[in-house]
Amino acid sequence: MSASFGWGFFSGCALLLGAWLAWSLSIGRRTLGAIMAFGAGVLVSAVSFELVEKADATTDGDWVIAVGMLLGAITFFWGDTLIDRAGGKHRGRAHPQGGESSGPAILLGTVLDGIPESVVIGVGLVSGGGVSVAMVAAVFLSNLPEAIASTTGLRTSGWCAGRLFGMWLAVAVVAGLASLAGYALLRTAPDELVAGVQAFAAGALLTMIADSMMPQAFAMNGRTAGLLTTLGFGVAYAISALDA
Repeated sequence: MSASFGWGFFSGCALLLGAWLAWSLSIGRRTLGAIMAFGAGVLVSAVSFELVEKADATTDGDWVIAVGMLLGAITFFWGDTLIDRAGGKHRGRAHPQGGESSGPAILLGTVLDGIPESVVIGVGLVSGGGVSVAMVAAVFLSNLPEAIASTTGLRTSGWCAGRLFGMWLAVAVVAGLASLAGYALLRTAPDELVAGVQAFAAGALLTMIADSMMPQAFAMNGRTAGLLTTLGFGVAYAISALDA
């Protein structure tokens, strides 16, 4: 059980690493866009091979996957909409416009982005086969650019180092707890429920990638983002194949 918390916390520590990089270095928009594009490709691969494919293999009910993905997409969409209205619209951007970004809203938005990913890490340990390296790598790489961009924007808004790093540490702990919850609550659950949770997370993550990661990657890096996304997908697929 401690392993589930540890792996979730480790993936969340990418936020601390991203904050440190943003605080210590000057990271250009193209570099940040490249990281985001590569991370999006890794995450799409993880959704395909670590979530949907495995969910399909554990249940004969295709409707479970369809309904789970639909509910996940709708839940993320409405949660993201509410957070945008609360001031988190420009989270994950290094240069928020018009001073509209709110620290608490950015915090909630990052938690919303990260909970489905972290829960899935814990669910992956339910079978006893060990943690999915591809899934942990995908979550880590998706957290990194968001932390870099958000930290840059919040620092520009006047946030001090202690406040910033404290926020990201809190999110990393929440990620560990979400992973622990995924393991603890589903380790004795029927296969259909586990498959439904995996599909729910897949729907939420795909919506997040399409709504946030890809538009920002293209805005920052241009057409090269497409190549980097494909590269990320290929690398993650290779990791999944070796991890199988």
